[in-house]
Amino acid sequence: MKISTKGRYALRMMLEFAMHPGECTKISQVAARQQISVKYLEQIVTILCRAGYVKSVRGAQGGYLLSRDPSQYTVGQILRLTEGSLAPVACLDDPENPCSRSKRCATLKVWEKLSEAISQVVDNITLADLVEEQKAMPDTDLF
Repeated sequence: MKISTKGRYALRMMLEFAMHPGECTKISQVAARQQISVKYLEQIVTILCRAGYVKSVRGAQGGYLLSRDPSQYTVGQILRLTEGSLAPVACLDDPENPCSRSKRCATLKVWEKLSEAISQVVDNITLADLVEEQKAMPDTDLF
């Protein structure tokens, strides 16, 4: 499984907003600091707004900011919003496995364990955790 640029950029944008709590951040600022296309970020921020993860503030001092505290967002929530299922195989996308071979598929256990491991990681890292990680890095000029 690979996370697409949409998922990676959404996470980076959310981290940008979290690094500037209570401040409005313009998409152009995120694009410049992260070296990402403004047009692509506009598409992603629309998804984040519709989900209620960020809110838009109009006006000269406007921009975007998180709707909630960074500790209330997990990496898993953000990735699932932008990527959909994080399951490593299609048969695990839904709670009910649609595969006719699922009852006699020895490899299914491998994919289930991998899916659980992925969820364990992404669902236990918050934006607040990433903010702390970012602050501890020597070159935080990107934020």
